[in-house]
Amino acid sequence: MTLPFPLADAPDDATTERGRKLFATGAEFLKGVVAMDGLPPGDRIEVCFAGRSNVGKSTLINAITGRKALARASNTPGRTQEINFFTLADSHYLVDLPGYGYAEAPVAVVAKWQALLKAYLQGRANLRRAFVLIDGRHGVKSVDQEIMSLLDVAAVPFQAVLTKADKVKGKDRETALKRTREALAKHPAAFPEIIETSSDKGIGIATLRATIATL
Repeated sequence: MTLPFPLADAPDDATTERGRKLFATGAEFLKGVVAMDGLPPGDRIEVCFAGRSNVGKSTLINAITGRKALARASNTPGRTQEINFFTLADSHYLVDLPGYGYAEAPVAVVAKWQALLKAYLQGRANLRRAFVLIDGRHGVKSVDQEIMSLLDVAAVPFQAVLTKADKVKGKDRETALKRTREALAKHPAAFPEIIETSSDKGIGIATLRATIATL
């Protein structure tokens, strides 16, 4: 029996090389955006990364770009309250969305960034896919469901990316995968494959690069 939302297979050699070449050109920070009028022109393929605070989003962006400090990781949940744009070659934007699900930020700040996020997702025609990062040790949580519902409404296809794959084994891994699959089944915008990653061990990095390169 084929499971719904299977783990993505490793790409073939040609597709792996295509992903490697795209990311070998180098990614650069372009700008942090706090209002819709600050968005760069939508003249290239765009992918965005969303995830709750401390899921390892900045670390994963650094891993796929091969740049140790491109995206700034913060130990303070909710520190990143801008939409950060990075250029990749002359063809792509990588977009780092603010971490969600944190209690430390004032209510007004959270409301402001949620409004910006909603406007961004609904108004960005060149956005090809959102990658929703899920902690592989826990599976989907209620705060993750909220962002998935937002992506459904905006009709933005999203793909679940499990992080910290090296830190979870056996039964715990299967439980987290089952929880993730059950959650994804409720979302019409969910892409039917999950990518499993570990920034520390390099697991899934080639798969994620190849996925972005072939969109």
